[in-house]
Amino acid sequence: MLKSSISQLPITNQEAVKGSEIRTSIFSLIREKHPAFDQDSILSLDELNAFRRMYLKQLMEQEKGELAQIDLDVMTAIQHNAILSENIEPEMEATLTRGQKLADMIASFGGSWTFILSFFSFLMIWMAVNVWVLSSKPFDPFPFILLNLILSCLAAIQAPIIMMSQNRQEQKDRLRAEHDYKINLKAELEIKLLSEKIDHLLVHQNKKLLEIQDVQIDYLEDLMKKIGQQPPRA
Repeated sequence: MLKSSISQLPITNQEAVKGSEIRTSIFSLIREKHPAFDQDSILSLDELNAFRRMYLKQLMEQEKGELAQIDLDVMTAIQHNAILSENIEPEMEATLTRGQKLADMIASFGGSWTFILSFFSFLMIWMAVNVWVLSSKPFDPFPFILLNLILSCLAAIQAPIIMMSQNRQEQKDRLRAEHDYKINLKAELEIKLLSEKIDHLLVHQNKKLLEIQDVQIDYLEDLMKKIGQQPPRA
């Protein structure tokens, strides 16, 4: 059984990869970590995949500088074959306080037709009561100073509540954007890894095909020699 030139662990022939079959950039990275590794050395496919992930990390660091936490999460997910796609809505809702939930409810109600029609009806009833029903002694005569005070207080209270809800919505949108970025980045890196693996498989298959052709050529040469050695028939 073969042994890995890096870990010295036994590996099967199917998992063995020669240094000559590895892409130049990744081969250079392996040589940096293990100077004794050469074109004739072998390593396992799992070890090669680990160096491929290390190479992708170096590419990201060269492109972006120091990796942010969001990029480190993606690299960790790739190394552990973890899934990043998940429903983040329940997690976001679980972290809301009572005040934030109340602000969202008020903002949702304040931006609905139910609130508009209800408030418009309230205004009509208020003015009708003070103009016609209590025309002799209205509690808020025209120009409805008390009503204006109520409207001003309502606007003053409603505006910061709506802003609180908008801030919560911005936080949700930012979390969704980060989540989408993680998924897109992981997909891009996984595609690069798949490209590396496909290239390796193509090289390996081409070498196998060439070996098969060489064996077939040897068979043909042997047959030609045997035919040439046979005496001619009368």
